[in-house]
Formats: sequence, C-alpha cells, structure tokens
Amino acid sequence: MSDKKIKVTLVKSVIGTKQSHRATVRGLGLRRLNHTVELGDTPAVRGMINKVCYLVKCEG
Repeated sequence: MSDKKIKVTLVKSVIGTKQSHRATVRGLGLRRLNHTVELGDTPAVRGMINKVCYLVKCEG
C-alpha cells in the first residue's frame, strides 16, 4: 500500500447540485466552502473526486 495523499478542497457550493453529489462531497469529508482534507490515494477516492470534479480542486 502506498503512502500517497491527495489534498482535496471544496471550491464551489453544493447548493443546487444533485443529492448524490452532495453525499459524495460529504463522503470525502468536506464540510464547508474552502475546506481542505487530505485523503489516501485510492481508486475509490479518485472515483469520488472524479464524480464531483466540478466542485473540488485537488493537489497531488
């Protein structure tokens, strides 16, 4: 298992987005605008980021 981390920041509001996209943002651990979390680089996390890519910014 690699120790790689991804920093994910919520840069756009979830107001007006699909319920499943809001749930995905919460699942990533993002609570408010400009909130940043550091997550492990796994296929599951990458899939979640890909689903809400228009709401978040990520650094590798």
